[in-house]
Parts: sequence; C-alpha cells; structure tokens
Amino acid sequence: MSTAILTGPPVAGSPLEGGLRSLGFDVRVAEDATGVEAALAAVPAGELVALVDPRFVGHTHSLRLALTDPRFPAAAVPGALAVQPGARAALARAVSAAVPTAAAPSAPAAAGGTAHTTAREPAGLPDRAVAALEEDGRAPAVHRPELGALVAEVPADGAERAEAERAVAAVDEERVRLRSAVKSRDGFFTTFLVSPYSRYLARWCARRGLTPNQVTTASLLTALVAAACAATGTRGGFAAAGVLLIASFVLDCTDGQLARYALKYSTLGAWLDATFDRAKEYAYYAGLALGAARGGDDVWALALGAMVLQTCRHVVDFSFNEADHYEKGSAGGDGKQHTGEPGTGNANPAAALSGRLDRVGWTVWARRMIVLPIGERWALIAVLTAFTTPRTTFTVLLAGCAFAACYTTAGRVLRSLTRKGVRTDRAARALAELADSGPLAEGVARAAASRTRGSRSSAFAAPALALLGSAALVAAALWAPAGPWPPAAALGYAVLSGLAVARPLTGALDWLVPPLFRAAEYTTVLALAARSDADGALPAAFGLVAAVAYHHYDTVYRIRGGTGAPPHRLVRAIGGHEGRAVAVTAAAVLWTAGQGFTIALTALAGALALTVLTESVRFWVSSHAPAVHDETGEPA
Repeated sequence: MSTAILTGPPVAGSPLEGGLRSLGFDVRVAEDATGVEAALAAVPAGELVALVDPRFVGHTHSLRLALTDPRFPAAAVPGALAVQPGARAALARAVSAAVPTAAAPSAPAAAGGTAHTTAREPAGLPDRAVAALEEDGRAPAVHRPELGALVAEVPADGAERAEAERAVAAVDEERVRLRSAVKSRDGFFTTFLVSPYSRYLARWCARRGLTPNQVTTASLLTALVAAACAATGTRGGFAAAGVLLIASFVLDCTDGQLARYALKYSTLGAWLDATFDRAKEYAYYAGLALGAARGGDDVWALALGAMVLQTCRHVVDFSFNEADHYEKGSAGGDGKQHTGEPGTGNANPAAALSGRLDRVGWTVWARRMIVLPIGERWALIAVLTAFTTPRTTFTVLLAGCAFAACYTTAGRVLRSLTRKGVRTDRAARALAELADSGPLAEGVARAAASRTRGSRSSAFAAPALALLGSAALVAAALWAPAGPWPPAAALGYAVLSGLAVARPLTGALDWLVPPLFRAAEYTTVLALAARSDADGALPAAFGLVAAVAYHHYDTVYRIRGGTGAPPHRLVRAIGGHEGRAVAVTAAAVLWTAGQGFTIALTALAGALALTVLTESVRFWVSSHAPAVHDETGEPA
C-alpha cells in the first residue's frame, strides 16, 4: 500500500481523494504543518509516500505520472510530490525546511470560498518541499514528467479553480494516456501497422490486471511455438510460423505499451523484455534451420551467421552509445562545450547531415527502415518464412543486416573522427567491461601497462591492435590447414587483445574494440564448426554462441542499469573472449575425428550456459537496479 498525505483540509466537492484512491493510495489528511510531519513519520519506511496539495486540480493521469512511476526516486507535478522509500530521509529534511515558510492560502470551504492565510495550514507545502529537495545536494533529482495536454494546477482562488476545471474537462484524458503509451520514436512497421491497435490491447490487459511481465512471457511462448512450427519443415508449418512470429511481435509491443499505460515498470521486467527478444529471435532461427534440415537442406551455417551478425550489430550500438559520454568543458569538433551527457557535441558534418535528414518527411522513415529495426526485421522474416524457403529467408536477412551494419557503423565512425571531446572515465570503464577480457588478456595488459607507463601511444592503437588480432584469428579459422595454426593464432589474438586494452579506452575509435572482439570470437566458432567433418558441429556451435551472446547482452543491460558488469570472478571463470577462443581452437585440433569436436562444443556450451544463467537470474531477481526501458526508439 502507498500513502498520500493531503497537506490540508480537502476542498468540498473535489474528486482528488477518489482519484488518489483509484491509484492505490491510502489517503490521510493533515490539518496543519505539524500534522504533515506526524503523518509522514507514521508511514512505514518501506512504502511510497506522496504529499498532495488539497487545492490540486488536474487529470488523474497527471497524478499517476508523478506519484506512481517506480523508475524515479522522486517525481513531482505542481501540487504533488512522491518519493520512493530510498528517498524518505531526503523528503523528511525537505518538509522540515519547508514547514517554517509554508504559510499559504488555505483550502476554501467551497470552490468559490474566501481564502485566508495562516502559518498553521501548509496548503503549498508539496511545492515548497520540491524546492527544498532540489536545493539539497544529498537528495535525488526530482523527475518532472511531460504532461503535454494534461492539466496539473494549484489554483489560488475560486475563479482560477473554475478555469482549471474547464481545462480538465476540455481534454480527453484517456486518449492522451493511450497516445503516450506508444514510444515517440519507432520504426515504420511498428508505428503504422502495430501500434494503432496494440495500444488498445495494452489497455485491455491493464483493465484485466495483467502485468507487462505476463505479456512478455506470452510473447516468448508464442515465438517458441512459431519456432516449433517452422521446425516441422512443411509449407503449412512455415505459414503458421510466419503468422505466429507477427503475433509474438504484437505482444512484444504490447508489453512495453502496457508498462507505459499503467506505469508498471520493474527491474525484472526490463531484463525479461531485453533478453526474451534475443531468445525469441534466435530460437526462431534454430527452428528454421531444423525445418530446412527436414527438407534436406542444411542451413545451420546461415542461421549461425545471422545470429553472429545481429549480435555484432547490437554490440556496435551498445558500445558506441556507452562511449558517447564526454567530459564537461571539452571542446567538440564545432568548438562548442560538451555537457557530459550522451549524444552531445555531435555538431560535425555527419551529424549535421543526419539531423537534416531527420527533419525531411520521407527520409525519416526511409532511414529507420533501412537499418532493419526489430519490427521491420521480424516482418521480413515472417513473410519470407511463409512464402519462400529457409535458405532464402536467411540469405535475404544476412544481406539486409549486413547493409544496415555497414550503414550505421560508417556513420558512427565519421562522427567519432570529427569529434574532439575527452571521453569520461565512466565511458572508458564501460568499454573495458564490454571488452570481456579474461585472465590471458588481463595478464598481457598488466605487463604492457607496467612497461609503457608514462609513454604516449597512438590514438588509434587499440582498435588497430584489436583488428589485427581479430583478422588473424578469423583467417586462421577459415583457411589455415589442420594442425597447430588456429591455436597459435588464438594465442596471438590473446596477446594483441591484451595490448589493445592495456590503456584506458578513451580514443576516438576505441568503441570499436568490443565489437571486434565479439566478431572474432563468434566468427571463429562458426568457421571451425563449418570446416569440421563432425556431424552436429554447427548446431552445437549455434548453442555455444547463443550462451556466450547471452552473457554479453547481460553485461550490456547491467551497465545500462547502473550496476556495472557481472562480477569479475564470473568473467575469469568463463575464460574471457580470448580464453574461449583458445579453448575452441584447441578442441578443433584435438578432436578432429568422429564426434569429438561436437561433444566438446556441446559441453562448453552447456557449462557456459549453466554458469552465466545461474548468476544472471540470481542478480536480476534480487537486484535493486533501476529499471531500464528504452523510451527513445525501437531497438535494432
């Protein structure tokens, strides 16, 4: 139960108390400042608490946005303030600071009544408490939600109150709420072919008490059924799979819209939403490959290639975004000062062109479509599955994703080369965590750092070393003759990767280091499995890459949640990217005959999956990390 404290006697005929109760609040009324402090002290420490001016006039959804959003430790609109349990001490200080100056017009007995002033009636206390919180250096930032057409006012007299009530009546609150349930920036397919009706499905779910996590789980189950249909290898199965994949995506949109509609965000929900998207897509790839095998066509290499390419695309996105933090006061390519926030200081030619294209009608949607975000990609996969073959589906998917990867990566490289800002320590730390270096690379990095301490290195040394090591490893996996060459290349890769991370990753293109490591590791597994004569090597490799990719996605979402990467003991236990490369290349040499290599890949995949999943589930179920929800655009 949450508690709302009215900081004065309620206005006669006001719907405020009923609105607060509809939001799940236990409403208490304080007669004066002393009563507010006493009521606040009486609320259990683990409860959400809100202070509300009894004169408040506005939409219930305005209060919902300010008082019930679990993502923010403190949030406010005019006349209302809410804090999460962790900010209760700050609220108590703010109320104590605000009480001596809380003299304000008391709530009139009726809307048109005469106001009077007394220091004992703190009707304006919520707004004063907000001001005190913002002046308190120890208090969390106060979130102020965008209200748009919604009303939230504290009228001073009867005339203002009547005007505010007319403004409330003039706005269709439910329409605004439905519209705000949809992301402001999404792909073409989602915006025009899914969201127009999925928002109503989200409202239907909310009215029946369903949670976003339940809808997310339903989306996963639907996708798994789609994968099972694809695995039948029949034309009817492929057609059903395409339809079910679209249904899964509709539910995938609905869970986020339900979270925004009902403000039911959670840390666990953010993790489920992020990881289930990848699980659904990659399970569907496996289903298509199984279906093709039933028809006599082996497309496991294409399926694994699609997973590798898509995962590397995501790593590019994550790495670039995490690196896009610059120190305050550092000059960018345009000579302006950076704010230290992501995405600032981008006024270079590439960014300027991108900004202009984003303001020109059809180019906005064209640019969003060609990067194949999840909506367009799943629609493409569904249609191709229903009407063509798995081989055609994977071939078109690989071509489209490769073009999208080249397009986005080239643009980001151009932006980075023209930017002169100094990357923050947070950005360098995030890139080091995304690198996923194990004991071998760490040992080399420590030795190199001790030898080169005080010397300067090239700004492009880290990505150059990562590229050289990755290219050598992949080339050996693809073309080296059987024998010691792949393991030797893997050891060289471990040395070069250690040298790449020996210094903080603060260079202009250092964000390329983690994607290069991911591409090297995944492609090596793919190449060795494809060259192996062992039956089942490619499906086993698919499972291994899926397990490692899960670990890397888990790392990303922990960083985005502000909790940092998984424990370093876990990274060491699973070898790091370079340790796994050495292990896989050694297995390819040691077990060249029979099913040895397939068994080795399967055992490694199982051990990795068990280790990372156990630790990940433990963390996310018990974590107090903030919920991470993408509100700015559709993920790739």
